Amino acid sequence: MEFGKKLARTETPIPGLVVFDLPVHGDSRGWFKENWQREKMVAAGLPDLGPVQNNISFNDAVGTTRGIHAEPWDKFVSLATGRIFGAWVDLREGPTFGTVFTTELDPSKAIFVPCGVGNAYQTLEPNTAYVYLVNDHWSPNAEYSFLNLADETAAIDWPIPLDQVELSDKDKKHPRLADVSPIPPKKILIVGANGQLGRALHAELGDESHIEYTTRETFDLASPDVPTARRWRDYGTIINAAAYTAVDTAETADGRRDAWATNVTGLTALARVAADNGITLVHVSSDYVFDGGKQEAYAEDDPVCPLGVYGQTKAAGDAIAVTVPRHYIIRTSWVIGEGNNFVRTMAALADRGIDPKVVDDQVGRLTFTADIARAIIHLLNLGAEYGVYNVTSAGTPASWADIAREVYLLKGHDPARVTAVSTAEYYADVAGPVSPRPANSTLDLRKIGETGLVLGDAHVQLAGWLKNNV
Repeated sequence: MEFGKKLARTETPIPGLVVFDLPVHGDSRGWFKENWQREKMVAAGLPDLGPVQNNISFNDAVGTTRGIHAEPWDKFVSLATGRIFGAWVDLREGPTFGTVFTTELDPSKAIFVPCGVGNAYQTLEPNTAYVYLVNDHWSPNAEYSFLNLADETAAIDWPIPLDQVELSDKDKKHPRLADVSPIPPKKILIVGANGQLGRALHAELGDESHIEYTTRETFDLASPDVPTARRWRDYGTIINAAAYTAVDTAETADGRRDAWATNVTGLTALARVAADNGITLVHVSSDYVFDGGKQEAYAEDDPVCPLGVYGQTKAAGDAIAVTVPRHYIIRTSWVIGEGNNFVRTMAALADRGIDPKVVDDQVGRLTFTADIARAIIHLLNLGAEYGVYNVTSAGTPASWADIAREVYLLKGHDPARVTAVSTAEYYADVAGPVSPRPANSTLDLRKIGETGLVLGDAHVQLAGWLKNNV
């Protein structure tokens, strides 16, 4: 065992399986190490494990061999005494299924084992004790996977041949790799599947068995049973595509209640489930969290200052979502997708021969739901840093009147039929409640761009959307 090493990580051929060198300090009296130090280890690239259980396995004889077992939880394995040979086999569905990694561990090394990676250990010294943290409690309903220690495809070069060691009957009977069913990815729950974004996510993600689409009818966020509605440890991601978006109705007594119920109370239930079970929460926010008074585009870290009830509920939702350790807040604006929206309305007015009045003192960018869906999937697949990301379609910001004229032109009508008016003029004769709108809804896209995602130009996409949807 080497003293004085710095904390460091080493990647392996198995995605997510990471070896850590642990600093061990010793002298003639013995040694000391920080076996688990969350702040330092997360900074070094260890996933925030969130352990709920600490186990110790003691083996007094050299050659004690156990495995190959893949559990439905993550493990952080290290040694208290002795030395072991470890073997790990990726049993997860995907291109690295069957990939093998082996190494020796002593008290100065540890390894993070993601769920679905089979692990096996063989003691190389007497009186060996290894310690492992896990982020879920044992459950009789949990699903495991196993591989035979002697599998010819894995071809693990055991230091002590298997015919010279004691094996359990169960380990002897585990299947060969060809007979192992790959472990599917953790489940993704999409809340609000019938909305514009939910439909776009369905179009991008398809009907894979690990993806679950829910509506208000199939998953009620107001139910007190949400914390126990599913075996949540089987889920890796919750995408909250549900929202109350009737901004004017939100200014009424009933609308205010409904907006807070959906955008805040419902989200709180999801956030609690995500935080308690190590789930990544993706929450969709809005430009309405800002008052629109800034001259430049809004960045992710600009302070929120909502004008109306809808914006207040979205700002409150952001404050809740950020408490989840693993979260992405997708802040967007002027959403266009499958369903009722501004572009569809303008196209219908153009075709019916109506010459509309449209406000020209609110500026921003359209956001096509395909861009939001792609951004969410991109961030998840990339494992990007958690936090807030602005996501709109790209291109030159425009007013609602500018966009209406574009729609008329693309539909083969005279854009001069659109009359530009101020917001005050437009709502002067409206009898019902009106929510205040931010004058500037333009969001800065540099942060999402730095992740490598290229968002489509809103003006280019507008032409394609009109061709395919109206």
